[in-house]
Order: sequence, then structure tokens, then C-alpha cells
Amino acid sequence: MDDLEKQLICPICLEIFSKPVVILPCQHNLCRKCANDVFQASNPYLPTRGGSLTSGGRFRCPSCRHEVVLDRHGVYGLQRNLLVENIIDMYKQQSTSSSSSQPAPETKPDQPMCEVHEDEKINIYCVTCSTPTCSMCKVFGAHKDCEVAPLTNVYQNQKTELTDRIAMMVSNNERIQGVISQLEETCRIIEENSRRQKSQVCEKFDHLYAIMEDRKREMTLQVSAEQEEKLNYIQGLKRKYNEHLESMSKIVETGIQTMEEPEMAVFLQTARPLLKKIGEASNTSHLEKVERGYENMDHYTANFLKQRKALRSIDFIVEDDEEDEEQEEEEDAGTEEEQAEGGASDLVAPPLPAQSSLKATSS
Repeated sequence: MDDLEKQLICPICLEIFSKPVVILPCQHNLCRKCANDVFQASNPYLPTRGGSLTSGGRFRCPSCRHEVVLDRHGVYGLQRNLLVENIIDMYKQQSTSSSSSQPAPETKPDQPMCEVHEDEKINIYCVTCSTPTCSMCKVFGAHKDCEVAPLTNVYQNQKTELTDRIAMMVSNNERIQGVISQLEETCRIIEENSRRQKSQVCEKFDHLYAIMEDRKREMTLQVSAEQEEKLNYIQGLKRKYNEHLESMSKIVETGIQTMEEPEMAVFLQTARPLLKKIGEASNTSHLEKVERGYENMDHYTANFLKQRKALRSIDFIVEDDEEDEEQEEEEDAGTEEEQAEGGASDLVAPPLPAQSSLKATSS
């Protein structure tokens, strides 16, 4: 009984709960009056109209500090705990009966009657059949061979057992509420950890994207450098051929004019030097020619087969591999500069052919 009484003490007034008893969302109980006092103290500036609330408010449970949010009905919107109220009635009734000096009457006005012997009141308890019965059933009826006990003794025993069981249920409810709170906290931690891991995964992929962009820029710059060098050389050679063609065109024009000269002496004076110029102009040995395949850029061939397989094999690592990953990251950081200078690992780029190696032949 002492344990039950401790379970029925209000944490505010430190007295046995006074009805009505309200149950909070955290499963703790309070007297409605005490809950209203705590609510008013936590919301001193809450607007009221005619003694009633016009808006909701909040306060903290005095047992677990859980925040309780109320609507415009205030504490009158909280659910009543009828189970606790019934337990209080039973406890007070038992306390009154145990403290009373007057013996309890043998019969009560509402005492039920035996179904078999309608004139007999139920006044004993059949222990064998676990059912209340009357004295006539014990003497002449179905329970004559059964073990019986006084109804009062069985009543007190079972009432005590029921009280203890109810107190245990109340205690179990609080324990279950604690488990629920722990599960809610676990859910919050899982969500927080998931967000953190997603952020780390995105950060690592962004780092990979940055590395790939850097390598792409360096490789395309290498191809563009050879492109510019080759184009500059071809354009310079083109200018030389244009100059030679222009010189030959002038010589041809001079030859045509000489052919139209009617005076033989003048023609002969002009023809000899002109023939010498034509011979010199016809010699193109001083002009370089482009080697076959000089325009080819296929030597810049990139093979990303290994990198593609590595990217497709990206996955989460186990705890044993974390140290290996950290060591590999340090080694990769130390070799990135060397790889940047040496170009892509699978890029084949032979040196540019020097202008002196170009094949120069006479036409």
C-alpha cells in the first residue's frame, strides 16, 4: 500500500491526486488544479477574456521537463486519466475500511444472490472453482467437495493483488514512456548522422569533379599548344610559297613583254638575263615541304578504361579500410603535382617534330 500511495502523489502539491486527474503527453499525471497553476505561472501574460483563455500556451512537466503545448482550451483540453481516478477511489475506500474501528456489516444491500439458490446470498468463495458461491451450494450443491474460503479474505487478497498489479502497470507505463523517448532520440540521431554522411559523400564527389576538370583543362591545353605551333609553322611556310609564286608571276609577265619586242637587238639584250631568272625561279629546293602525316593529331590518345572501372567501383568502405584510405589520400596529395607536370597517365604525346626535321626536297 505504501508503494501504491507513492505512485498516487502529485509532484506539485505532494498530496494524493485530487480529481479530476489529467494525463500529460509525456504520460505523467497532475491534478487539474495543479496543472492550471503551473500553466498560469508559465504564461503570466497570456491574454484572457472573461476568465477563459483566448489562445494556447505551454509549460514544462515538473517530473521530466517535457514541454507541454496546450490549445485555447488550456488544461481543460488535457485528457482525464480515469484509471488513476479509479485507483484513487479504491485506495481511499480500502484505507477507510482498514482504519474504521467498527466492524463491517456481514451483508450489503447490493450483495448479489446465488443463481441456483435464489434466496441465498453469495457469502463464500470456492477456491477450487475460483468463483463466489453461497453456503447452500457448499452443503448440498455443486461445490460440496470443493475447498472454500470466507468471501472477505479472498476479497482482501485479490484486491491487494489487483492494487499491486495496477501500481506495477503505472510504473511500466512510465518505463515504456522512457523507452519511447529514447527511441525518438535515436531517430533524431539517425537523421543527423545521415545528413552528415550525405554531406561528406557530396563533398568527396565534388573533389573528384574538381580533379577531373583540372586534368581536362591541362590535357586540352597540351593539345592546343601543339595545334598553335603547327598552325604557325604551316602559315609561315604558306607565306614563303606565296612570295615565290608572286616572284614567278612577275618573271612570266616580263617574259611575255619581251616576246612582244620587235627589235631583235633589244630582244637579245633582254632575253639572256631573263632566261637566267627563269632558271633560278624554277628551282624550289630552298622551299621546305611538309612531311606526310604532319597534320595528324592522333598521337594524343587518351585511354580512360582503368579510370572508368575505378569510378564504377566507388563504394563505401568498412572501418578496417579507413586507415588505408587516409594513407592513400596523403600519397595522392604528394603525387598530384608530379602528375600535373607529366600530363595524364594514359595520354600518349610524343614531342613535336622540329622544323629542321621537315623533309625539304626539290620540286
